[in-house]
Amino acid sequence: MATYSYVAVDKAGKQSKGSIEAESLEKARSLIKNDGLVPMELKEQGMLDKDIELGIFKKKVKIRDLSIFCRQFVSMHRAGVTILESLRMLVEQTENDTLREAAQEAYLGVQKGEPLAQSMAKSPKVFPELLIHMVTAGEASGSLDIAFERMAEQFEKSAKLQGMIKKAMVYPIVVAIVAVVVVIVLLTFVVPNFMGMFADMDMEMPKITLMVVAASDFMKARWYVVVAVILALAGFIVWFKKQPVGEALIAKAAIKMPLFGNLTTKSSAAKLARTLSTMLAAGIPMPEAVQITAGTINNLFYKEALQDARNDVMQGVPLSQPLERCGLFPPMVYHMTRIGEETGNVEEMLTKLADYYEEEVETATQALMAALEPMMIILMAAICGVIIAAVIAPMGAMYTGLDNL
Repeated sequence: MATYSYVAVDKAGKQSKGSIEAESLEKARSLIKNDGLVPMELKEQGMLDKDIELGIFKKKVKIRDLSIFCRQFVSMHRAGVTILESLRMLVEQTENDTLREAAQEAYLGVQKGEPLAQSMAKSPKVFPELLIHMVTAGEASGSLDIAFERMAEQFEKSAKLQGMIKKAMVYPIVVAIVAVVVVIVLLTFVVPNFMGMFADMDMEMPKITLMVVAASDFMKARWYVVVAVILALAGFIVWFKKQPVGEALIAKAAIKMPLFGNLTTKSSAAKLARTLSTMLAAGIPMPEAVQITAGTINNLFYKEALQDARNDVMQGVPLSQPLERCGLFPPMVYHMTRIGEETGNVEEMLTKLADYYEEEVETATQALMAALEPMMIILMAAICGVIIAAVIAPMGAMYTGLDNL
């Protein structure tokens, strides 16, 4: 079955682009017409087109984009605009191309009489499972605007949480890159110029100078080896992260590392509480809500703990028990969950828990940044200090020799 790219217009004259799989060109044309579109251009995809369709060159849909999408849908729906018309307007005003194509796909599905959730589910890489379930629940209960509003809040909270965590991660990465660039510049340009001053002098160089000179000579003569090693190391890290052993090792390190472990624990607790409360508020059963929540957490051990918790909940075990037994979540998480189970207010307790741990994540991020900044400065100072010492040491030895004459 081949893949065909098309440019088509709908009954309103709105142009849309996309791709479709079909057995032949005529079959593809027929399928496009069945969607209520008139194909203007239709051709089989080449290799480059397929790469683009797979998302290599597509703009990624951010959580913030989804939040805006949900907010706009709520505003239109509460103003009395129909679902179909709301989707058409969203297609026109959405700036992200990938999200616009997904909205167009949903629009065509609803136009054919499909439920909104079913139409959105055709774009799983754009609309997350969490949103699909919320829309399904909203359609079933007749409260679609409430479902989108809750998802807008969920996305906003998640975006804020991710932003704080990324902020903590970006600083050491940037400083490390700057340190590597500084070392390369010093070894390639600065050190050789200074060493040229002592080349004609009959004097014994200090060991630290000889080591730095050797590194400088290697950098100038074999720079491509250094580049190859760096690229190979980066490729290995990317590959290793996707392996089961690598994923488990990185997940364990994220929990056990002195500075990052506290942030990982609190961010996982915040995401658990916020997502689970959103799911339960929509009337989604607890086992399914826990399963969906597990899919939103990145750390492997927390994900597996929630999947195990879901199996226990399926057997009638209160959620607080597996949360306590796994030993990963702070005591406050399972204590508050247990109180909610006993009082029948699990959703309310989880919302309060989410608010608390989101504030804790912000505090932990600030503490992490405060600890990392001086550490990275000291590291850069140490690296540059070694090179500077290697340059200054021969000068000190030369002046000492002159004094002894």
